[in-house]
Amino acid sequence: MRNFRTKFIAAGALSLSLGLGAVSATAQEFINVLTGGTSGVYYPLGVALSEIYGKGIEGARTQVQATKASVENLNLLQQGKGEIAFALGDAVKLAAEGNTEAGYPGKLDKLRGIAAIYHNYIQIVASKESGIKTLADLKGKSLSVGAPASGTELNARAIFAAAGLKYEDLGRVEYLPFAESVELIKNRQLDATLQSAGLGVASIRDLATSVPINVVAVPAEDVAKIGSPYLSVAIPKGTYEGQTEDVATAAVGNFLITHADVSDETAYQMTKLLFENLDQLAAAHAAAKAIDIAKALDGMPVPLHPGAERYYKEKGLVK
Repeated sequence: MRNFRTKFIAAGALSLSLGLGAVSATAQEFINVLTGGTSGVYYPLGVALSEIYGKGIEGARTQVQATKASVENLNLLQQGKGEIAFALGDAVKLAAEGNTEAGYPGKLDKLRGIAAIYHNYIQIVASKESGIKTLADLKGKSLSVGAPASGTELNARAIFAAAGLKYEDLGRVEYLPFAESVELIKNRQLDATLQSAGLGVASIRDLATSVPINVVAVPAEDVAKIGSPYLSVAIPKGTYEGQTEDVATAAVGNFLITHADVSDETAYQMTKLLFENLDQLAAAHAAAKAIDIAKALDGMPVPLHPGAERYYKEKGLVK
C-alpha cells in the first residue's frame, strides 16, 4: 500500500511538473495596440498591425484598442496598459516633458520610440453653407476640435494661437471624435470640424460626399510661427469631393511608441515586422504609403527602445 501511495504521489508530482511545463511553453506574448477613434487613420492601421504581429510573432496574442488617441495612448503606455501606440510628435514631446496642461500627470519617463511613420495633416473642414473660408471666418461659429486633450485638440490649440484666435472667439466649441463631428455638420448642428489625420481620412470623405464643403487654409506664415515639429504642407486638390484647389495647412509627424518594460525581442519584432509588411499597412489605409524606413528616426521625441535600435543597426541606420 505504501509503495502504491509513493508511486501515486510521484506520478502526481510528475503530472504537475509536466502541466507547469506546458503552461510555460504555451505562455503568450500579449500585445495591445493603442489607436484612436474608429473613423480615423490610427484605427485601421492598428488593426493591420495587430494582424501582422499576431501572425509574425510566435505565441503573440494581439488586441486593438480604440481610444481618444495620442494623449490617452501615451498615458496608457506609461501605465503599462498597452505595448505599442500611435501618437502625434508634439504630443510625445509634451509627454516626455511632463506638460500637465496637455493632459499628462508628470514626465512620462517610460516612453520609448519604435518609428516615425507618416504625417498628420491638420484638416479644417466647414460646410459650404456656413460661409467659413478662412480661419478668421471661424469667429462666432461652432467648431469641433477633437476629443478633449487629444493630439488633435493639442493641434487645434497651436493653430489658434498662431492665428491670433482663442476658443472664446468661437460661437461654440465641441470636443468630439471625428465621426460624431461629421454627423453634427450633416445635421446642421455644427459649422466646422478640425481633424488631425492622414490625407483621405474616412470621416471627411464621408462628409464631403454628403454635403458641400470648404477646406479651410492654414497659411504658411501661421505654421512658421508654431515652428517644429509643425511643417507647412498642402492638401492636394481632389483629396475630397468638391475640393478643386490645393489648400495650405500644417502637418505633424506621427510615431509608433512603446514603453521600457516591453522586452527587447518583442520591440525588435514589432519594428522589423512593421517595415516588412508595408504593403499590408498601405492596403489598410493609404496614409501608410508614406512610411519610409529611411525616415524612421526623423524627429523621434523620445529615446529609441533598445529592441528597435537593434533593428536599425542591422539596417545601417544606427551605428
